[in-house]
Amino acid sequence: MNPAANATNAAPTTTPSDVVRNISLVLDEMSGTVVKIDEQQMARIASHLAHPGRIFVAGAGRSGLVLRMAGMRLMHLGLAVHIAGDVTTPAISSGDLLLVASGSGTTSGVVKSAETAAKAGARIAAFTTNPDSPLAGLADALVIIPAAQKTDHGSSKTRQYSGSLFEQALFVATEAIFQSLWDNDPQPAEELWLRHANLE
Repeated sequence: MNPAANATNAAPTTTPSDVVRNISLVLDEMSGTVVKIDEQQMARIASHLAHPGRIFVAGAGRSGLVLRMAGMRLMHLGLAVHIAGDVTTPAISSGDLLLVASGSGTTSGVVKSAETAAKAGARIAAFTTNPDSPLAGLADALVIIPAAQKTDHGSSKTRQYSGSLFEQALFVATEAIFQSLWDNDPQPAEELWLRHANLE
C-alpha cells in the first residue's frame, strides 16, 4: 500500500476560515506596526530621495526585493536609480544616495554597502528595527520599523514567521514615500507610464 495514500499521513487541509483568519492577522499586524513609524523619519528619507543625485538600492533577501520594487517606482518618477549588484551599476560617489534596509541592521552585505557608500561621500537612507545597529549608525536618514527581527521567534510583536512583518511594513512605508513624492510632482500617471519597462 502506498503510504502517501494513507489518510493518517495526509497533509492537514487548509480551510477557507484559516485563510480569512490569517488575512486578518497579517492586516492587523501590518497596520498596527505601520502607524507606529515616525512620520518625521519617513519625510526625511523622502527629502533625501528628492535631493539631486543618483539613487542606489541595496538589500538582501525579501527586504532587498521590497527595495527593488521601491527603486522601480522611483525610476517611474524619472529619478536615476541603480540596483547594487547589477552588472551595469556604476560606482557610487559623493552626492549620491544609498537606500538600504535590514531588519537586524547587521546584515553583512548591506552594512558593507553602507560603509562603502560612506567612504565615497554618499548619503545613506536606511530602514531597520534596530536603532543601535551598525547600519543605523551609518545612516544620514533613518526609519525605525517597530517589528520583530527575523530571529526573534518568540516575539510578542508578531505571530508571523521570521521577518515577514518587517518586510510588509517596509513595503507600505516605501509605497507611502513614493506616493508622497508623486503628490508633490506635476507629472501625470501617463507620463510615469512612459518609463515603464517595455522589454519584459
